Amino acid sequence: MPLVRIDALRADPARLDALDRAVHEALVETMGFPPDDRFQILTSHEGTTSDLRFDDHLGVHRGEGIVYVAITLRAGRPAGRKRALYRRIAELAHAYAGTEPRNVFVCLTENTSADWSLGEGVAQYAPGPAGG
Repeated sequence: MPLVRIDALRADPARLDALDRAVHEALVETMGFPPDDRFQILTSHEGTTSDLRFDDHLGVHRGEGIVYVAITLRAGRPAGRKRALYRRIAELAHAYAGTEPRNVFVCLTENTSADWSLGEGVAQYAPGPAGG
């Protein structure tokens, strides 16, 4: 169950929707998440009162089409699957939203099963006694 946050600079609703589809399909294809396992926060920054900042770190020249994708998920996937995920997100973001791969910045944050409550005040992935 990943929690995804997508932040894009000056993205209209159609572009946010395209980025949503790109990231979700990449997670389903490369990580094996079920198609109905979607929890995403989509935010467009207009560049005045909210903005995205970036430089050319590691020789990647980013531009105004920058998109930050932050994915929180349970730990345990091998590095090869993570690399496949990054590649597929960049491919689909380009195909669906016209975002150049150089402008797709992805960060994974891993945690444990006990770090999730999907509602009802319950740790569904790590059930235990109430209050314990």
